[in-house]
Amino acid sequence: MTHEERLAAVGFHSGELAVQSRAGVRARAARLAPMASRGRLGAGTATFLASARLAVLTARDPDGQLWISPLSGEPGFLAAVTPTRLHIDVELPDVDPLAAAPTDQPAGLLVIDFAARRRYRINGQLTQRDSLGFAIDVDQAYGNCPKYIHPAAQPMADPRQTDRRRVFTGAALRPEDRGLIRRSATFFLGTTHPTSGNDASHRGGPAGFVHPEAGSLWWPDYPGNDMFNSFGNLAVDPSAALLFVDGGTTLQVSGTAELDWDVEQSDDSLRTGRRVVFATQRVIATLR
Repeated sequence: MTHEERLAAVGFHSGELAVQSRAGVRARAARLAPMASRGRLGAGTATFLASARLAVLTARDPDGQLWISPLSGEPGFLAAVTPTRLHIDVELPDVDPLAAAPTDQPAGLLVIDFAARRRYRINGQLTQRDSLGFAIDVDQAYGNCPKYIHPAAQPMADPRQTDRRRVFTGAALRPEDRGLIRRSATFFLGTTHPTSGNDASHRGGPAGFVHPEAGSLWWPDYPGNDMFNSFGNLAVDPSAALLFVDGGTTLQVSGTAELDWDVEQSDDSLRTGRRVVFATQRVIATLR
């Protein structure tokens, strides 16, 4: 699908609408539908982007595998050069699975400020790539509520420290990976849709809210804004990617995920009765 065709299709897609209906929130979600229409980077948004130090990017590697990767830098590394184009003045290191991500593909970007408890979603097309970074042509752009953003959960190391070395590549989580996940109070989720493109989102909760095993993990679905962007994508395409960061350690996991609607478990965190079950396909750990 071309960029122009996706622009014509922005709004809630069939997967989002189906999940909203099953969750019984279709009417409430409809009030937020304008947020999912074609977006622009206004003056206030441009100011926020210019102050940001952290973003995460969802895209596919040259083999078509979905990943979500951290992007960090000093304020100014994100620039709204026009209301419909974002330039990202940073290059991913060679050890990152998206270092050689091809252009002319959908991209999902989440910009987040943990201290200010603010996050902003940008979905569009990955276009330019050069020695100065890359650009995203914007399809959707809107802010998310601060719910579940914990200021103390800031996961990134000093953004000036850009060197990373790969310490593990495999098909299953190691014991130390599972330990990192159990300590985490936040992570990032990448999902995709065949016509609406890629998406990046944030998940937060008490440390230990993600439950890992060697080949899979799960986490509870907490009440949110009722738009169900990520779950709507998963209802159509189960491809998913996870990003956990603990100080200098970055853990990236690619696989598939599904929403479990009828959880029979006496866990207080499962207050919606839903959880997400993720099956691991590839794991990459890097260290600064």
